[in-house]
Amino acid sequence: MTDAPQGSGPGGGGGRGGDDQRDLELIAQWKAGDQRAASALVERHAAALARFAVASGERNEVDELVQDTFVRAFNSLDGFRGDSSFRTWLFTIERRLLLDRRRADKRRRDRLEIQEDDAATEYDALDSVVADETERRMRDAVTRLSPTQREVFTLRVGEGLSYKEIADAVGTTEGAARVHYHNAMRAVKEFLDE
Repeated sequence: MTDAPQGSGPGGGGGRGGDDQRDLELIAQWKAGDQRAASALVERHAAALARFAVASGERNEVDELVQDTFVRAFNSLDGFRGDSSFRTWLFTIERRLLLDRRRADKRRRDRLEIQEDDAATEYDALDSVVADETERRMRDAVTRLSPTQREVFTLRVGEGLSYKEIADAVGTTEGAARVHYHNAMRAVKEFLDE
């Protein structure tokens, strides 16, 4: 049988090949000036991006975050090489936007002036030092992971996604997502135990 879509690229496909191919067709249509193709791409992926945002702890500005993700994606669509699925690329953009927001929020909180009444007790100060050291060591451990392990670990631990959602986000199987997560956990534990 030869039911392969016209213009399909080289390489064998997995179960999501049809969805990926449809995305590539819509991207080509949008680049050719068909605005309906952009609407179709948004329709195909907006709900998943919203779920990803909520799972990562975003509660207030989910719609804005999803919109910002699509704006950034469409503005840099020429840079999308198709090495991963379009959906994976969108999740990557959204995760970066989430991280940028968190960093900005942390900087804002760090800039608040401490009032005399807010002075910490010795115990509170020690807790803060220990928490900061633990957070730093955890960040160091995560940065030592392979890029795939880091992505899976972040989506599972930091974003609370299921293995199925992670598999969709990184363009792999649910079983592979589990293996990457467990290898990442082992590596992080070994680093923290050093």
